[in-house]
Parts: sequence; C-alpha cells; structure tokens
Amino acid sequence: MEVKNIIVAMQHPTPADKALVEAAYEFAKTAHADHFRYSGEPYLSHLAEVGRKLAEMGMGASTIAAGLLHDTIEDTSVTSQEIREKFGDEILFLIEGVTKLSSVRYYGSDRHNESLRKLFVATSQDIRVLIIKLVDRLHNMQTLEHVPNEKRLRIARETLEVYVPVAHRLGMGKIRKELEDLAFPHIYPEEYAQVKKLLESRSRKANEQLERERKVLQKHLAEIGLTDFNTSYRVKGLFSLYHKLKRKEWDINVVYDFLAMRVVVPEVEDCYRALGIIHKLWRPLPGRVKDYIAFPKPNGYKSLHTTVTTQNGVILEIQIRTRKMHHESEFGIASHITYKEPVVSDETAESPSRFASLIPVLFRPFTRRLQPSQDLKDTTKTPHRDKIPKWISQIGQTHAEEKSSTAEFVEDMRKDFFSNRIFVFTPIGDVVDLPVGATPIDFAYAIHSEIGDHIAGVKVNRKLVQLDRELKNGDMVEIETRKTSRPTKKWLGFAKTSLARRRIRTALERTEN
Repeated sequence: MEVKNIIVAMQHPTPADKALVEAAYEFAKTAHADHFRYSGEPYLSHLAEVGRKLAEMGMGASTIAAGLLHDTIEDTSVTSQEIREKFGDEILFLIEGVTKLSSVRYYGSDRHNESLRKLFVATSQDIRVLIIKLVDRLHNMQTLEHVPNEKRLRIARETLEVYVPVAHRLGMGKIRKELEDLAFPHIYPEEYAQVKKLLESRSRKANEQLERERKVLQKHLAEIGLTDFNTSYRVKGLFSLYHKLKRKEWDINVVYDFLAMRVVVPEVEDCYRALGIIHKLWRPLPGRVKDYIAFPKPNGYKSLHTTVTTQNGVILEIQIRTRKMHHESEFGIASHITYKEPVVSDETAESPSRFASLIPVLFRPFTRRLQPSQDLKDTTKTPHRDKIPKWISQIGQTHAEEKSSTAEFVEDMRKDFFSNRIFVFTPIGDVVDLPVGATPIDFAYAIHSEIGDHIAGVKVNRKLVQLDRELKNGDMVEIETRKTSRPTKKWLGFAKTSLARRRIRTALERTEN
C-alpha cells in the first residue's frame, strides 16, 4: 500500500498533516526495510494498513504517524531520541505507550492479567494509545492464518479475553465484532464450524428477505417526507450468534435479532418519526422495543431498537439512529476525538470537572467551599486526557496509588468495569455509571471522596434508604452529608467498587492515626 492511500482516507488533511504522514511512512519504510511478516509480505504492509485504518476512523495525523511507527522502537535499531528529534514528544509518547503494551505476552493467567493491567495504565494517560493498539491487533487477527499454530492460539485467546471486552466497554462496536469473529474459529473450531454451517443454510434466503423488506420501508419513509436517510441490513455475526444459540438451546427460530436492518437519519426527532412509521407498517413484538436514546447503554451506545414481524412473516430487528449515534456505535470512544459536529462529548460530560458542579447540590448541609482534591485534578498534560472515560482514569489511579498484586488489581477491575452496568441519576439529572450491585456508598465516592467520607443519609427516589441498599437502573439518588460523619469498617462490606473501598480504607487509616 502506498502512502497516498492513507492520505486519501484522511479527513480534510492540511499540507502539514500530509507531510507528517509521508515522513512517518518513509521513516518506517527505511527502518523495517529488511523485515517480513509470516506471510512473506514486507512488514511495511502491516504498518501501512494500521495507518489506513486509523485514517478511516478519522484519527489525526499525529495518531496515524504513531500507528505507522508503532513498532520502530521495539523491532528496529531506532531509538527514542531519534523519534523525538524527528517527530516530537507527542508521537514518541504514543509509540512508547504502544510498545509497553507489547512487552508482555499472554502465557497463562498471570501474564494475561499483567497485560491487561499495562493496557489500562497506558490508556489512562492517552486514549489514542489504546486505539492504535486495537487497530494493530485487528490487522494482526486478519492475517492470523500465516502465524504458527502455537502462537496463533495465544494471540486469538488474548484477543477474545482482553481486547474484545475492552473494545466493548469503550463502545467500539465495529472493531469488537470483527475481533470476535476473527478469534472464534481459532479458539472454538468445532463450534465455529457448526454455526457457520447453520448460517450458510439460511444466509442466501435471509439476504433476499432483507432486501425485499428494505425496499418496502424506504418507500414508506419517503411517503412521509423523510428522504434524507440511509438503510442497511445484516445477518447476525458468527460469534454473537454462537452465544445467542447457546442460550436458546441451539434453536435459531427464537433468535429474534438474526436479521437486522438499520435506519440512519439526520436528527433525533427523525428517529422517533421513523419508529412510528415502522410500527404502523409492521407489528412490533411485545417487550422488544428499547429506547437507548433516552437511556443509553453504559458504554455510550445510543439507538432505538424494535423487533417486528413483517407481512411476509419475517422477524426483523430494526435499529434507528442519527449519523452521530452511528459513528459513535462504530468507533465508540474514538468518535469523541474524531466526530466533527460541535457537540458535547458524552465522555466529557462525565469528566471530573463536570462532577465538581454537583458538589453544592449533593453535599448537604456541609457547605464549606471544597478545595480540589485528587479526584478533581487533571494531573496530566497529554492532549486527549479530557477524552478518557472516568472509569479508565480510575484504573490508572489505582495502579499509581496502590501496590496491590496484579491478580487483585484485575479482580477489582473485572468487578467494577467489565461487569454489567447500571445508570443512576443525581437530583439534577446527571448520570453516574456504576456496576450492578452498587450501593449509595459507591455512588457517593464516584462523585467525590469528600461526599463519600461524610455520608449521613441517603434518599433513593425521594425515600430514605439504608447505606447497603442495592441500587437499580434508573434510580435517583440524593446524598445527605454531615461534617461529623465518618466511614466505618462496616462500609467496606457495603461498597462494591474498588474506588469506594480504597477511599474508605484511607479514611479509616486517618482516623486510627
């Protein structure tokens, strides 16, 4: 692949952007001149593909350049100082972040856990490190058949157990699905063959059905004046279908999202207009209408979902979303860096500085002016620090503050960040993202350690409750505080998140001393 193909994929590059990418490409070409992949292709082909994928995602020239150069320090004689002199500190920072993630290989649970730990610590400093690494892994998975068998299984398992959950948690649906389907045949070859055979027996007919129903829907949308829209359809992915079939005792007839259609419209209002037309045209299945626009998923996913039965007897899941929502569903957290509309990012809305504004509302009657604590300080200077979700920042903070074992670290992380999530609301309507099973104590510490340390009472949905009350999705929580209130050892049994437990232990140690 020539560098011009990468530049063509970029979004409105300036002359300086083009020059930077061209320089990085030529530098990588020279550094890896004698390197080849298992397939026999020049190693540069992998780097160029990573650069092109980053460009297609809308990433900037610095990120694309770092993608082209991400293996130079690890695999060639090029030094960090050479990179700094040629490309500057920002690109060097990204390259070194990706290099650190590559330094630990997956051999059993200990190495797996340490790999996961390093992944999040690097990401907590600049989200682009993770984006580059995910794209790097995606292309490696696309060419995995050329890798020796023993190494192939390790890479596939690491992909499924580390990178797929991370991509899902960050809302990067497109990459997650591709990684799943690429890892599936290497880890579960028999199950893969079984699902593939089942899918092939139905896919040709399915595509014909989908195309026919799409034309019907397009006609009805146009009749109400909704003409600025796009439609597409798909048959459910292999790995996703495998998991659904396991839960449904391998009866594909009760997999209601086997066939899906997507409608992408300009505005939120158009989503609901389209939903009305669809329900007028086709009968919706009871209990299958989901409004992820009003109540987004914890990873930020927004869309309207409905499952309908058409006049032809086809059961069809339909997703309706705006262009911005679609971009976010495809690229997740990366979309908050790349999407060009002047909108407030969901991740920015959850940043610590936003939560600072909640303190006067939630902190009653303790009203002294709070000094910014470590919870609220922005302690880094990396350019995309404000794009990092709070949960990733907390992981990096945990690593910096505690000398816990890797196993403890990962166990806490799995409970807190890879568990199912709930949305809980503050009295002024802001959303706090917590794991299932969280209590008001977890809610309070998620806002600020001062609020958590001085809880005196809690109201959930305007009713007083105990501190150990398990919160439910959609609860509205109000924390009453008192200056003299202090955490007790009993709180450690109530708290579910590692952040809350860590803050409680710190407060108890202060009291004992």
